[in-house]
Amino acid sequence: MTQVHLPGAAVSVDWLANHLGSPGLVVLDGSWYLPSSGRDPVREFRAAHIPGARFFDVDACSDPESDLPHTVPHPERFAACAEALGVSNRSAVVVYDASGVNLSAPRVWWTFRYFGHERVAVLDGGLGAWQGAGHPLDTGEAVLTLEVPEPYVPTPRPELIRSAAQVLEAARGGGAQIVDMRPRGRFEGTAAEPRPGLRGGHVPGSRSLPYRDLVDEEGLAIGSDALAARLARAGIDSSRPLIGTCGSGTSACAFAWLMARDGREDVAIYDGSWSEWG
Repeated sequence: MTQVHLPGAAVSVDWLANHLGSPGLVVLDGSWYLPSSGRDPVREFRAAHIPGARFFDVDACSDPESDLPHTVPHPERFAACAEALGVSNRSAVVVYDASGVNLSAPRVWWTFRYFGHERVAVLDGGLGAWQGAGHPLDTGEAVLTLEVPEPYVPTPRPELIRSAAQVLEAARGGGAQIVDMRPRGRFEGTAAEPRPGLRGGHVPGSRSLPYRDLVDEEGLAIGSDALAARLARAGIDSSRPLIGTCGSGTSACAFAWLMARDGREDVAIYDGSWSEWG
């Protein structure tokens, strides 16, 4: 079987349209929203999705024993999730979401990378870009034709994740630059957190880079030059080790994704993020 070659961490709707249905290519809808948004990603998937796509449930494929939202699952649980979706270690995986701002697809991308899966990319612009380009949509449940799923063997990469203790060390001058992707009001403590019981503010020494600043008016990721300019404006020293954080480890992955697109593949994520720190 000829393997699909992913051009990088990001793919365009034109690329996906040209390769959709290729052997070994798996397309996943990784849409996720805050409960306060009123949006139901499963219902939206059934109403409209890219043909052949399967729904990756961010909350279900997480650690059920954690008190924090959708933290990284144990390897065995992730393997079961991958196998149920027809993903093998040989698969080329393209993830998208329907947020319009590349909100949660990068989290799924990062999770696959954390478990050692390098052949994974995000569809830039997600479902909106696909639909806007006039490409077809399917409705209903995903249809998998697998008789026996191929075993998936995860290989965790601990260098891509950070604990609260490691973030505290960085906050005390431990060398790493912490980048907070939450909206600026939440970073500054002037806007309420969407999850009850959390304080306002930010990790000491962290820099603010709201994730919505990483997309343009059409919901596409900003280019490399624009990203570099935003990093400089935010006072982010990209020569240092980088740790992304946000509300619950989701939008922080958009930072890791864009840095990987531009050749920097070692950005770590504080998985607990403000849900733990705050």
